[in-house]
Amino acid sequence: MAQSVYSRPYQVFLQQLRAAREASGLTQREVADRLGRSQSFVAKCEQGHNRVDVAQLVEFCRVLGVPLVSFMESYAAALEAEDSGKRQ
Repeated sequence: MAQSVYSRPYQVFLQQLRAAREASGLTQREVADRLGRSQSFVAKCEQGHNRVDVAQLVEFCRVLGVPLVSFMESYAAALEAEDSGKRQ
């Protein structure tokens, strides 16, 4: 398997993005429809093939019904948990 060109923090970000979608109960297709994009766009974002910028993240959060601040707090907590695990 090819190694990701993205940093570990970005991989954690992608995990949080997918988890937020799954928690919302929406499929990739439903998110794509609400974004006015293709299902493959959403899949590529979640897999790290398309890098998600801040403006896109705001749109993802809006569609998922997750306040941007809440998403970022979850992301920060996930990073902290990962860092804590490395220190032990």
